[in-house]
Amino acid sequence: MNVLGQPPAAAARPVMSERRASLICALIVMIGPISMALYTPAMPRLVEAFGTTEAMVKLTLSLYFAGFAVTQIVCGPLSDGFGRKPVTFAFMAIYLVASIAAVFAPTIEVLIAARFFQGVGAAVGTTVSRALVRDLFTGESSARVMNLIGLLMGAAPALSPTLGGLMLTFFDWESIFYFMAVAAVVVVAIVHFAMAETVSPDPSRIRPRALARSYATLLKDRYFLFSSATLAGTMGALYTLATILPFVMMTRVGLSATEFGIAMLMQSGSFFGGSLAVRSLMKRYGAFRILPAGFIFIVIGCAALATLPHWIGPSFETVMIPVAFYAFGIAFVFPAMSTASVAAFPHMAGAASSMAGFLQMGGGLVGGIAAAVITDPITAVSLVVPVMGAISIASYLLWRRVPEPALARVVLPRAGDGV
Repeated sequence: MNVLGQPPAAAARPVMSERRASLICALIVMIGPISMALYTPAMPRLVEAFGTTEAMVKLTLSLYFAGFAVTQIVCGPLSDGFGRKPVTFAFMAIYLVASIAAVFAPTIEVLIAARFFQGVGAAVGTTVSRALVRDLFTGESSARVMNLIGLLMGAAPALSPTLGGLMLTFFDWESIFYFMAVAAVVVVAIVHFAMAETVSPDPSRIRPRALARSYATLLKDRYFLFSSATLAGTMGALYTLATILPFVMMTRVGLSATEFGIAMLMQSGSFFGGSLAVRSLMKRYGAFRILPAGFIFIVIGCAALATLPHWIGPSFETVMIPVAFYAFGIAFVFPAMSTASVAAFPHMAGAASSMAGFLQMGGGLVGGIAAAVITDPITAVSLVVPVMGAISIASYLLWRRVPEPALARVVLPRAGDGV
C-alpha cells in the first residue's frame, strides 16, 4: 500500500488523466440513467400497446431498479477479481441481449423480464466507474473526477426524455430499445480501445469467505453506511422520480410525450447546472465545505414538493420547479459523498463501490415501490420524495459525527465546518 492508500497494482499501471478517466467513467455510468430517462416517455403508451395496466408498466421500471440494485452486490467484487474491463464487457453483453429481447417482447411480462436484465447489465457502470476512480485518484482530484462524471451524467439524462419523446413522435416504442442496443455496442468499443485496466486480477477476492468478510467490514463501518445512505436519499430520489413523474406529468397534468421530455429538462438541467456551480466552487472551497449549501436546496425542494401540488394543484410549475431545486442540491452532494463512500477501502474498492451502489439503487427501488403502492401519483410524489430527502439529511448529520477512518483522512479532508 502506498502513502495515498492506493493499491500497488493501480500505481504500477499506466495512469489515465482525470479528463480521460472522467469521460470513460461517465460513458459507462450514463447507460443506467439513459436506459431510464429515454424510456419514461413511452410508459403511458406501453399501457395501450400491451393492453395492460399502469401498475404493470411501472413494474418495468421497478424490476429494472431491482436488477440494477441486486447486481451491484456482485459486479464490483467480480471486477476486483477479474479486472475492470472484462467484467464491463460481460455485463454490457447482458445489457445488449436484454435490449434486443425488449424490442421483440410479445407480452408485458417478457418486457418486464427484459428490463430486469437490462438493469443487471447496466449496473456495471456505476460500480466499475467508482472503483476505477478510487484506483487512480485521491483527495480533491477524486472529487473533481466525480464532479465531471456528474456533469456528463446530468447532460445525457437531460436530453434523453426529449429524445425519447421525439422518437415516439416519429417511430414506435421499439425504437427506444434499438437505440439502447446501439449504445451498448458503442460503450464496449470505447472501453476496449480507450480504457486502461487499473487493477491486477485476483480471483481470491471473490471467494465466498473473503467476500463475506469484505461486506461484513463495510456493513459494520458507520462512516461508510452513513455516507452511502446520504447518497441513497439523494440519487435514489432521482430514480424514484423516474417512476412517478411520467404519470404525474402526462396522466394528471396532461403533457404529451414530447412535452414531458422537455419538462424533464428542469430536473436533469438543474442537476447539470448544479454540477457546473460545484465545479467552480470546489476550486475555492473544496468538495466537502460546499455540502451544506446543497442540503439547503434539497430542503427547499422537499418542502415545496410536499405542499404546492396540494395547495395550488398539480402543474408544471408546482411539480417541476421543486424537483429542480432538489436536483440542483443533489449535484452538491454527489462528488464528495461518492468519494467518501469508498475512500477508506482502497484494498477492496470494487466491493465498497458495489455496496454503496446497492444502497443507492436500493433507495430508488424502495422509493419506486412505495410510489407504486400509493395509487395517487400526486400523493406519491409529494410524500415519498420529501421523505427520502429527510433520510439523506439525517444520514449526513450522523456521518459528520462519526470518527474519520485513518485511510479516509489521508484520502480526503474532513468535511469543513462551513463555507
